[in-house]
Amino acid sequence: MATTVFTKSVTSAMQRIAPLVLAGSWDNVGLILESATASNSNKVLLTIDVTPAVCEEAISHNVSMIVSYHPPIFHALKSLTLSTPLQKTLLRCASAGISIYSPHSALDSVFDGMNDWLAKCIEADPQRVSCLDTKPSTAAIGGDGRRVTFDPPISMSVLEERIKKHLSLSQIQVGYSTIKPDRLVHTVAICAGSGGGMFQSLKTIADVYFTGEMQHDQVLAALGSGTHVILCALLSVWFLVSHLS
Repeated sequence: MATTVFTKSVTSAMQRIAPLVLAGSWDNVGLILESATASNSNKVLLTIDVTPAVCEEAISHNVSMIVSYHPPIFHALKSLTLSTPLQKTLLRCASAGISIYSPHSALDSVFDGMNDWLAKCIEADPQRVSCLDTKPSTAAIGGDGRRVTFDPPISMSVLEERIKKHLSLSQIQVGYSTIKPDRLVHTVAICAGSGGGMFQSLKTIADVYFTGEMQHDQVLAALGSGTHVILCALLSVWFLVSHLS
């Protein structure tokens, strides 16, 4: 099977899993690199990032398609030369007959995607999970972030232990607000990746923000408003390992 045909097949499958219409307007998703070189391989490699090492692994295993959570091209490139590791990696993939696809924020937003998986990690009742934001045209298939409501509420220590258990972590980053620090947790706002901007735009704050990363000033603003913050870097790693492989 030619690489171009297989690329179309994988691309179609990924768009069924994570429709690109759900991706953020800021994001660069979909088919990032399409190799014109024919290949008889039907192998796909899943990764978080396309690094030189990942590229070499794909070549050594005769892979014809890389599905990378993060898009290797995020900011505009003015040239494709061998002068930088990224550009060299892209050119090496193309010359080896390897195409690259990235679902990124579309995979976060789709129902049963990253955000819903994180809701399951904190043992949320599916009936008490909703999107932080939706668009009328795509509300039936997903939306931005998730809001989890606990009834009855739980303690911060219970929430933290659930996260560590499901992510197999011994430690997580937690920022505790000094405003009623011992109160129980009724609501948790979830955002896979970097959730600071999304959380700041919420009309109704939550008791806890659970995300991969936030800027320092965003964390301070959340704590000052009475919201605890839980950060776990590279949440996508755990999702890909447990859900897609």
